[in-house]
Amino acid sequence: MPSFPNPIKSKLPKVGTTIFTTMSALANEHNAINLSQGFPNFEVNEELMALVNQYMRKGFNQYAPMQGILPLRERIAEKTQELYEAVYSPEKEITITSGGTQAIYTAITAMIREGDEVVIFEPAYDCYAPAILLAGGIPVYVQLKAPEFTIDWTAVKKMINQKTKMIIINTPHNPGGSLMTAKDMKELEKITSRTEITIISDEVYEHIIFDGHRHESVMRYPKLAERSFVVFSFGKTYHNTGWKMGYCLAPENLMTEFRRVHQFVVFSANTFIQYALADFMKNKNYLELPAFYQEKRDYFLKLIQGSKFSFTPASGSYFQCLDFSKITKENDFDFAVRLTKESGVASVPVSAFYHKNHDPKLLRFCFAKTNETLERAAEKLCAVGQLVA
Repeated sequence: MPSFPNPIKSKLPKVGTTIFTTMSALANEHNAINLSQGFPNFEVNEELMALVNQYMRKGFNQYAPMQGILPLRERIAEKTQELYEAVYSPEKEITITSGGTQAIYTAITAMIREGDEVVIFEPAYDCYAPAILLAGGIPVYVQLKAPEFTIDWTAVKKMINQKTKMIIINTPHNPGGSLMTAKDMKELEKITSRTEITIISDEVYEHIIFDGHRHESVMRYPKLAERSFVVFSFGKTYHNTGWKMGYCLAPENLMTEFRRVHQFVVFSANTFIQYALADFMKNKNYLELPAFYQEKRDYFLKLIQGSKFSFTPASGSYFQCLDFSKITKENDFDFAVRLTKESGVASVPVSAFYHKNHDPKLLRFCFAKTNETLERAAEKLCAVGQLVA
């Protein structure tokens, strides 16, 4: 086929294939254990799969309502009130989406105009900045303080001006595994008060929190909730990331704008899965997740205790960052590639979550895996000492 006659002026000229795709492809090529991309390798709950099959066979195979089926939105409203003492209208303030990423993209597209500035914290999940750029906005980066990945609120205040229209937060944090605290939420409240700044709160790992900590959702803070799009993921909660199911909560005035965009991005999310989730949520299985994933985190860290990697245990999410500065002076991308090829374990270099060259000597590993997989990976990681460059 002949090429298009004129060179295409890309809207995202600096964006290539995501690091997750790159590292997963490398893992497949070298038959490595894939701890890079964030997906579980264990089965979805049998009851939930049976419910999906049941509703598919019952004929729920056509479009769902644009905002999502009401029974599922009602379950979400009940759960939100029970866990966070926050009241959202199922009819007007909750929308079912095709995953968390779609919800984030939709909220950004609905609110950001040409020249608007959006504050994001680095290392940052990689879907934020491209969506801002596509909307004509300007990402403004604030670097989290490693190794705990905490927010320097003094630095944030310096970035706020009349062009600031949005702040995106992520707790529990991917890739850092850190949590925002009640103090953080109060600081955010001070900064945004008496402004027109909206907030996207990416809370897709809301239930994956360890060591007795509480999830400090923006929904616990009314002055934040009134300006926030709060994003969640069924895929992270129910071990089925490939189903691409999520939801967004926001006050009616914000949700009205969100739905105006949502209907032209995907229109609606998968119908029979929505009915299955509405039934399955009644079991409240999500309450078991903190203990389930803390056991996996602790087991993985115990297994690599004798390795040359160092770490600060993740406080949330199903990712653990490992410091390799005692092993090699290589940059993290090169080391991640070599670790995949030579040791047979794939990870994600944390530098991929920064917009400029920044090498914190950290690799991100996903521990949402079977114990057998973690054991095989840990055995290889503990032998990495001989890879010194």
